[in-house]
Amino acid sequence: MVKKRGDKTVLIIGSGGREHALGWKLAQSAHVDKIYFAPGTIGTETIGESTNIPLSEIETLAKFAREKHIDLTVAGPDDALAAGLVNAFQKQGLKIFGPTKEAAQIESSKAFAKQVMQDAKIPTAKYKTFTNITAAKKYLANQTFPLVIKASGLALGKGVVIASTKEEAESALTDMLVKKVFGTAGEEVIIEEYLQGPEISIHAFSDGKTVSLFPAARDHKTIFAGNTGPNTGGMGTIAPLPDVSEKELEQIKKTIVLPLIKTLSKQGSPFVGCIYPGLMMTKDGPKVLEFNARFGDPETESYMRLLKTDLFEILTSCVEGTLAKQSISWKKQAACCIVLASAGYPAGSHKGDIIHGLKGTAPLTRGGLEGFKDVVVFHFATKKLDGKIVTNGGRVLGITAIGKTLNEALSKAYHVIGATGIHFAGMQYRKDIGQSTKMTLQKKT
Repeated sequence: MVKKRGDKTVLIIGSGGREHALGWKLAQSAHVDKIYFAPGTIGTETIGESTNIPLSEIETLAKFAREKHIDLTVAGPDDALAAGLVNAFQKQGLKIFGPTKEAAQIESSKAFAKQVMQDAKIPTAKYKTFTNITAAKKYLANQTFPLVIKASGLALGKGVVIASTKEEAESALTDMLVKKVFGTAGEEVIIEEYLQGPEISIHAFSDGKTVSLFPAARDHKTIFAGNTGPNTGGMGTIAPLPDVSEKELEQIKKTIVLPLIKTLSKQGSPFVGCIYPGLMMTKDGPKVLEFNARFGDPETESYMRLLKTDLFEILTSCVEGTLAKQSISWKKQAACCIVLASAGYPAGSHKGDIIHGLKGTAPLTRGGLEGFKDVVVFHFATKKLDGKIVTNGGRVLGITAIGKTLNEALSKAYHVIGATGIHFAGMQYRKDIGQSTKMTLQKKT
């Protein structure tokens, strides 16, 4: 039977603000009729139907996709990709947007990523990898500081320490290699040179051959204003960036993104999905800090507010290898996302705190926050308890806005936080998102 326009069914895997934003955008597609989320959030209940299948149960997810006749699955989280989610779906002939386990190593193993960058001649920081603390400490003896110590594996965006002294570096190595504070993610570590310059986020759709870059964005990594305090998963984003030109984007495409895609393909692991390099714009040009194998979070929340083209069409073209024929356009506006985090984050998180001020804030499929034009609230970690919406993790909500200018977008987002009275006990958020367009985010903490 030939399906009619507007009867496609989509499965989005994940439970954060990123998945909420992707669902919000896919719900606007002329092709999509129904969306399932596995497991989804309280916010996604306004868009589609949630399931209770854990991310770790890959075979169960694939079975669900078969039984529900899912036309396209969108894989969100890095750990699911690293576990081989895409491989399992592909083996059963199921269409899924995202890289295979082999290609996803570009994020799940920083050591692998560094080797690929070396093979592809992609500019990055000088580095050494270690699994033995004695050898790692010996290497420090002849280094200048600051240095960057990274857990090679996935550490929820927190496995990076900028060491100002040899003592701080040795302490970080002990935490990772001996105390195992990041678990298996820290069994191998990277020691690399400290890069200076404005940090930016680059995203690109890829079908394994062709790439299409998003506008440049900037995440604000640290918990406190002024880029101080420990790193988080991201406290807010802005896009596009006024300090990144089209010429620079083209340079990034030619010297970083395309060489990566070509090298992975040559090695037998073509990358299909969203590739996301974090870059430092140094005096010697853009250099890669790290590669991510999926949509950024909270970058996606800002990007989905700017994307004009039907997202289902884009994702399908990537999966089918026809991205070169797909036209992609973005709004000539600015967007931001302000993250509201729970008490104790990022060291931990306080769960179960009642969230006030959410009445009427459900994002409409084609509109925004009720009573506040151009604002949409996305849910990161929330749940219902005794009929009330409460916090359920570190980053709780993402307040997004668009405007003709970045200042206008930021003004709308911050105004909503105060005007609607959105708050919960211990709520943290940065009040300086986007205030400096050339922030050096890799700085001492």
